[in-house]
Amino acid sequence: MFPCRAGTTRRRMSAEYGIHTIDTGFHRPRFDAAYLMVEAGRAAFIDCGTNHSVPRMLAALSAQGLAADDVDWLVLTHVHLDHAGGAGALMRELPRAKLLVHPRGAPHMIDPSRLIAGATAVYGEAEMARSYGTILPIAVERVVEAPDGHEFALAGRPLRCIDTPGHARHHLCLWDARSRSWFTGDTFGLSYREFDTERGAIAIPTSSPVQFEPEPLKASIRRLLDTSPQAMYPTHYGRVEGVERLAAGLFGLVDEMVDAVRVAAGEGGDVHARLVEALRALYLRHLRAHGVVLPTEDILEVLGVDIELNAQGLLVWWARTAPA
Repeated sequence: MFPCRAGTTRRRMSAEYGIHTIDTGFHRPRFDAAYLMVEAGRAAFIDCGTNHSVPRMLAALSAQGLAADDVDWLVLTHVHLDHAGGAGALMRELPRAKLLVHPRGAPHMIDPSRLIAGATAVYGEAEMARSYGTILPIAVERVVEAPDGHEFALAGRPLRCIDTPGHARHHLCLWDARSRSWFTGDTFGLSYREFDTERGAIAIPTSSPVQFEPEPLKASIRRLLDTSPQAMYPTHYGRVEGVERLAAGLFGLVDEMVDAVRVAAGEGGDVHARLVEALRALYLRHLRAHGVVLPTEDILEVLGVDIELNAQGLLVWWARTAPA
């Protein structure tokens, strides 16, 4: 596996820039991250996990000697519940904070009823109750919309948002000039630390339902690369470097995932089951080529939820766009 000193370097580099990774505790360790940015005694959260993550967010503040009223911003990359489900509950704990969100996502934070209904359709009522709890609304006067190119600051530290569709049409990425890094949500894929090798990290696209669009996703990744970033901070999971190599892998995998759904759909029968098997084989092949030596059953356990959601998202996209 990836040498321990590399993980230590990753944490040290983040700390030098006042960036702290928070494990939200969703599903399993090192699956779902939020980030705390600290500048001159003021703080911003980037993504926040679920309602169950709120104590971890507040504990991360306390660990830096900060209080809830030292937080100026909660920035959401998008409003999928593993990123934003706890936003309403967390904002109730942050008296001075504003919520920054894509214009398409803002209505769902103010009135989450449609968001809840859509997520329930994907996950089911039992899973919604277990994993997410009650999604709370946020007062409209506390919500700031961030269109493409929106600029703001944390204690004078310049930050910029850009529109990054592909994973979702309400997705933004956050540029931090200080660290020359992007907070990428799901635009730059999933990069689990279990799959780090001597070659570094590997990234896998996420096509979860219902707004996956392959060409806009690739265009969004190219926009991120235009700034020559030093690192990326994906939600799943933690800071990664070698971004040009990772992006090349993402481009190739997006194309192969599109080919997989095209083939599966063309063969008829149980298209979903066939696509799940194709994705398992595809990711295993790439991970083995990257040098991952974990047993196959361990790899599939790590990727199980993502494979299922990626298959669902690919099929939704195919049904919407496939030739008649």
